[in-house]
Amino acid sequence: MSEKTTQTEKGAPLSEELRETVRRGRLRRGIRFVRRRKKFVAGLVIVVFFYAVALFADFLAPYDYRTQFRGEPGAPPNAVHFVDEQGNFHLRPFIYARLMVDPLARRYEEDTARAYPLALFTKGYAYKLLGIFPVSTHLFGVREQGERGAPRIQLLGTDNLARDRFSRLLIASRFSLVVGPLGTLLASALGILLGCLAGFGGRLVDSVLMRAADVMMALPTLVLVLAARAAFPLDLPPTRAAILLISIFVAVGWAEMARLTRGLVLSLRKREFVLAAESIGLSKARILFRHILPNAARPLLVQVTLMLPYFLLTETALSYLGVGLQEPEVSWGSMLQDAREISLLRDQPFTLLAPAFAIFIFVLGVRLLSDGLKAKSERGLS
Repeated sequence: MSEKTTQTEKGAPLSEELRETVRRGRLRRGIRFVRRRKKFVAGLVIVVFFYAVALFADFLAPYDYRTQFRGEPGAPPNAVHFVDEQGNFHLRPFIYARLMVDPLARRYEEDTARAYPLALFTKGYAYKLLGIFPVSTHLFGVREQGERGAPRIQLLGTDNLARDRFSRLLIASRFSLVVGPLGTLLASALGILLGCLAGFGGRLVDSVLMRAADVMMALPTLVLVLAARAAFPLDLPPTRAAILLISIFVAVGWAEMARLTRGLVLSLRKREFVLAAESIGLSKARILFRHILPNAARPLLVQVTLMLPYFLLTETALSYLGVGLQEPEVSWGSMLQDAREISLLRDQPFTLLAPAFAIFIFVLGVRLLSDGLKAKSERGLS
């Protein structure tokens, strides 16, 4: 054993037994990390998945979200088959073409005369991958995509204007997952800045900023956001609409974070390490950024994750009420407008409520992430 240790210390390669021991030790540590932080890991996986979908939405979407497929309004989702009408099993999944048999009731039936197999990495509309690389490849589609009369794979069917719901759901994630989180981050940054000023600025500054925070927190936020949005034109392009909503969220959402930051700053100012830093003549800015804020980071991060779902749901509510993003652009809230038709909701509940399910899962991921951070923060403080 001493010879092995000496060889290892001299830089000789580890033996196979030692390598296996190291690998097992790393695996056990990884398993322990996941078990201790199950909520944190699960929330992180969900949030990362949603943002990956938003980043590669054009690649994942089989069709352009603005394209109308004439003759297929309100169509149900395609049924994906592995067994044909003769009972033969196919390894490659396929679909049948759909025929509208009742235009008034929008009832469709499958034409089983020919099967159309699905394929990966098919050609479709052109887009820029990651906003840089011009490509026209999509993750999946019908193999005979360009053939005349070939059906289209529509996993969530089409809306009243015959646009592919699945493609619109993916593209809608971009606006919804940018406006809410970015508004949360900027509102939190402003709140942290004002909270630090209130905690370190003396009684007058503290009194003025906290009274302003009290006023903002007393106002009904959704009504205030609606009033601010109504002061601007509805037909704004997506970028300007996003900037406007983010600005409104920042203007109305800083108060709660400012109050929390101010309380943490006042509490930490009495701690021994801060008093020691003051006794050696460090400046207030150095004490704030080097000693106080790092110790307040975890509670503030937890508060950010608690604010994020609220802003996301606020953006969804605005689009649902028709004052958010306007057609033909799409967000999760505007897609939920179709659910107001009771007859369609009864026939296709899952497809119409797919944006609501997406919002629910994303908010669940954020809350799991928040709970994991909160538990970690409590362990650190204890």
